[in-house]
Amino acid sequence: MSTTTQKPSILMLPWLAHGHISPFLELAKNLSHRDFHIYFCSTPINLKPLRDTLLAQNCVPSIQLIDLHLPSDEFPQLPPHYHTTKDLPPHLMSTLKSAFDSAKSSFFDILGSLKPDLVIFDYLQPWASVAASELNINAVVFLTMGAAFCSFFTHSTHCPFNEYPFSALTLPESENYRIAELMNASANGYKNKERFWECMERSSNIVLIKTSRVTEGKYVDYLSELVKRKMVTVGPLLQEPVNKDGDGEKVMEWLNKKQLSSVVLGEIAYGLELSNAGFIWVLRFHGGEDVTIHEALPQGFLQRIGDRGLVVEGWAPQAEILGHPSIGGFVSHCGWSSTLEAILFGVSILAMPMHLDQPLNAKLLVEIGVGMEVDRGSGGVQEGEIGKSYTTSDGGGKREGGQKKCSRIGYEDEREAKRRDG
Repeated sequence: MSTTTQKPSILMLPWLAHGHISPFLELAKNLSHRDFHIYFCSTPINLKPLRDTLLAQNCVPSIQLIDLHLPSDEFPQLPPHYHTTKDLPPHLMSTLKSAFDSAKSSFFDILGSLKPDLVIFDYLQPWASVAASELNINAVVFLTMGAAFCSFFTHSTHCPFNEYPFSALTLPESENYRIAELMNASANGYKNKERFWECMERSSNIVLIKTSRVTEGKYVDYLSELVKRKMVTVGPLLQEPVNKDGDGEKVMEWLNKKQLSSVVLGEIAYGLELSNAGFIWVLRFHGGEDVTIHEALPQGFLQRIGDRGLVVEGWAPQAEILGHPSIGGFVSHCGWSSTLEAILFGVSILAMPMHLDQPLNAKLLVEIGVGMEVDRGSGGVQEGEIGKSYTTSDGGGKREGGQKKCSRIGYEDEREAKRRDG
């Protein structure tokens, strides 16, 4: 038991990416509400925006942020503002993994000082569980991806000559090749597939995973069979809406003027001008790019769409938008968190996956009947495909078909979470 608190304590160590830090933080909040003291450990650049968020939500007494400093002398090409994947140049990704690996001794010192009762770590850093075991502390891995992708990934690694048992997730050869590249990518002598498998083996009896049995039951069971661990589903871990300095008010005011289910939320929106649907288009530029919205969009686009569409740069209150009754569909790259949010709010998804787990997430939502994938043909997305897909789907102002099923699954997911939390 930690000497600094009478509560049982948990130290959490996510990978240095927002898509991992965010679900770890939501899990931390849930655990803190169950009378656990949480030590949330990451690099200062990643913890900086969390401090204001936790202050605003009055979580500071039960969630304590712990700075983990990466060794700067060994990695001079990684100044502190690059101790995160946000705006990190792609060629430095393996260097960041190596630098994070080299922080094991600092992490060991943190564990020795805080003496938590449990460590919850991410799938890319098996050294975290090694450090914990050296101090006789149990460690559990938390998977922030879905069970479909994780089971596909694990099957491909350990059963390469056997057919994956779920035909709905069959991918074209080009996508299989990209997943193989992901599995074999290495840093510091470790391939991703070796890191993943070692983390599974070092997880104490159970594996936590961000999903629910309602959405992915058969994939959860198959993953459990593959890794020989009990899978504990922690639900979608929906992030509480946070209005950043009032930026979301403009979006909400615009949505309030629209008809029920009439608006598409589009992070990657191509052809929306042809769909005649109302839409919100969220544009994000890489940190090093000096590009304005007017430069990025086709000439005259904003004038032609008028008030039918709203283009937002950088950040938008996604969860709050998806929960608004005017939203009729979501054009998404199918990141796992975005996919779960849309399902939970009963919003049909128009899928435009890009890489990593996204193509399999898109196949999953088609399988369970809550969305459809944009036809890309052989040469990428063809002009008008998004508009055509939207007008032939369940959007356009009707909450029927896929949206009804989406709402039902979201309701059952939420009900399951309440049963689990109760």
